[in-house]
Amino acid sequence: MSTGSLLLTNALLTDPAARTQMHGALLIKDGVIADLGPGLTKDKVGSDVEILDCGGEVLAPGLVDMRAVTGEPGAEHRETLATASQAAAAGGVTTVVCTPETHPPIDDPAIVDFVLRRARDTSIVHIHAMAALTKGLAGQEMTEIGLLGEAGALAFTDGAHSVMNARVLRRTLTYARDFDALVVHHTQDADLAGDGVMNEGEFASRLGLPGIPAEAEAMLLERDMRLVAMTGARYHAATVTCRASLDVLRRAKADGLTVTASTSINHVTLNENDIGAFRTFCKVSPPLRHEDDRIALVQAVKDGLVDAIVSDHNPQDVETKRQPFAECADGAIGLETMLSAGLRLVHDGSLDLLTLLRALSTRPAEILRLPGGTLTKGAPADLVVFDPDTPFVLDAAKLKSRCKNSPFDGARLQGQVSRTIVAGRLVYQI
Repeated sequence: MSTGSLLLTNALLTDPAARTQMHGALLIKDGVIADLGPGLTKDKVGSDVEILDCGGEVLAPGLVDMRAVTGEPGAEHRETLATASQAAAAGGVTTVVCTPETHPPIDDPAIVDFVLRRARDTSIVHIHAMAALTKGLAGQEMTEIGLLGEAGALAFTDGAHSVMNARVLRRTLTYARDFDALVVHHTQDADLAGDGVMNEGEFASRLGLPGIPAEAEAMLLERDMRLVAMTGARYHAATVTCRASLDVLRRAKADGLTVTASTSINHVTLNENDIGAFRTFCKVSPPLRHEDDRIALVQAVKDGLVDAIVSDHNPQDVETKRQPFAECADGAIGLETMLSAGLRLVHDGSLDLLTLLRALSTRPAEILRLPGGTLTKGAPADLVVFDPDTPFVLDAAKLKSRCKNSPFDGARLQGQVSRTIVAGRLVYQI
């Protein structure tokens, strides 16, 4: 951590927590925000303060990504904590929460400790770990949630694996409630999804590919809501993607359940048509849905029904992606492109900038009970500076992630990160 002082001047201070924007400056001391506002100038701070001119760009809280696969330990050829952190910094993400889909899975306190120590040694952003809900991610026997929490696990999930046994999930939710632990669940009925590889519908039929119905998601989410009502646990739906799920979520929140939800950046900016001529980089889980579902998701983010947007970063190497669509692995990288892709929604008028940033930083921080997501005195100096209007064409080869399976490869994007600051230290700069 930097113990020096830094004054960021000539910035558009954008605080999604307070829903305010103003031109001014921000002072960082000892890794936290010491002061900010339009009246703050270099003449009002000490001579030992370093000055950084933001050139009128947006200065906002760093993004908090609730869902990313990092690969380490066991799959370092896909991604390491170091390379994931470099990709995150380049995308304005200052906090990454990694899933337990490693080898071995993060289902033991010793593995939680390893990941956190490794992150402290190699990462340039904050990295937290979610631990497994069930041993081996097998969905049969719950893990020691209490011990894993003591070791530093931030939340509990089986990643892209759904717990199909309702009795196991009920017991897990009950146990998690007693520790006030957050359960993050992937809602896709494995039996109903079967061998499907994309959204079920006319487009899947035209491509000759087996589909996954939206009901596979909505039905499992409905079951989970009933279990949450029984247990009173804190529950987060990992990736909602369809209108039917939004109806379930709306009823659950209306009933006062302690339920939150996120969707992925892929599902609010892409649809099933982006698969085109079998583009494997667009094969994700849950699958990309119909355009009507995408529009409904964006509206749900705007209304606050869907609380957060995640990158769902899942690096896959050439051997697993350069295959026929039906046989390739699910997953797309997203840490470095989450903000730029999300700004598409701002430029087309679907969302305003404050609402987008609230879903990318403020609400994830609140759900995970992490500091950050706001520009207030005393808050951590985890910040991103970006120009929302800078146009560029994405060249996946230049991305910092170890794998290059971006669904936005070759896409025209608008909005580029120029600086990322973590705990008062500049970790990325163009």
